[in-house]
Amino acid sequence: MPYRRLPNTDAARLRAMAVAKQRYEEAEGYGLPFNTHVINEINVFIPMFERAMAEYKSAFDGQVAKNQKYQNTLHQARMYVSHFIQVLNLACQRGEIAPEKKLMYKLLPDNYSVPDLSTEMLLLEWGKNVIDGEAERTRSGGAPIYNPAVGKVKVYYDLFKEAYQNKKVSQKNTDRFLANIQSLRDRADAIILDLWNQIEASFADLGVEAMQEEAKKYGIVYYLRRKERQALVASESDLYAV
Repeated sequence: MPYRRLPNTDAARLRAMAVAKQRYEEAEGYGLPFNTHVINEINVFIPMFERAMAEYKSAFDGQVAKNQKYQNTLHQARMYVSHFIQVLNLACQRGEIAPEKKLMYKLLPDNYSVPDLSTEMLLLEWGKNVIDGEAERTRSGGAPIYNPAVGKVKVYYDLFKEAYQNKKVSQKNTDRFLANIQSLRDRADAIILDLWNQIEASFADLGVEAMQEEAKKYGIVYYLRRKERQALVASESDLYAV
């Protein structure tokens, strides 16, 4: 026997409510298997839900559109910070800068590897360390490092830092719109459940099969269980075999 299942997508939720609204308008409110209270709820809810979906889609699409530019900014900042540390290490190995000066950059004197820059937070941390360290060392009379100069590192670091902050704000807005949709989904499901219960109750005297056939006209969707689907496929195969 087919069974009823609440919609599991936003489009299906809207469709379930839209069918009931259309039937109500076609019948001008008379002879319907549900009351006007649920239709009033639907009339208020549909535009609210559509607006929430549009807000979330706009915020999400905006994030996707800006992501490539953000990734480029991230890549440039990581490259310049990494290259600066490599040049600093080479200068120490050539004896141009005392290895102990690396402590100003929060780098160990005897470690000539580039620190982990794989995450955004690590890049923010080490970019600041490099910029602050170079400023401290040159203030005490040290010759500045070139190719890349710290000024150029700072340009790309600041661009990345700003882009990262904007990304966090954008993500927060997107999450807020998504949370709003999720709360509205619960309300949509409650409205649809009430609507469908009323429809089925109105046709209950017809028997299960006839009730389901009538209920389908008002937007209720019924599904076959797996064994029932398999049996239907098998029977259709036998029919064609004959």
